Amino acid sequence: MVEERSGALDGIFHALSDRTRRTMLRNLAAGERNIGALAAPHRMSFAAASKHVRVLEKAGLVRRRIEGRAHICRLEPALLATADAWLRFYERFWTDRLHKLSGLLRAEDRAALRARATAKR
Repeated sequence: MVEERSGALDGIFHALSDRTRRTMLRNLAAGERNIGALAAPHRMSFAAASKHVRVLEKAGLVRRRIEGRAHICRLEPALLATADAWLRFYERFWTDRLHKLSGLLRAEDRAALRARATAKR
């Protein structure tokens, strides 16, 4: 089970590691698009865009259906929740650490102020 999730996360983060694919996902969030429409902002060929879509499909982030000659893609956001949950763990981890650091720095500042006040006497 852990390996399955790890493999899924690997695929998701691999898919998200490319700016073009992230832009494609963002465009798909507004609704279905054909591959030509996904390719247009990047000035790339259908074949190049199709390769990006395949990576997104393999990660489970996109579904493609074929209608005649058109390849219609839609966002499958469920697995993004898996990546979000993984990231939120580390967000909480770092937030906790930063709060502790902030407290230590405030305590250090108060101690320095007390030391200066004592030295002026």
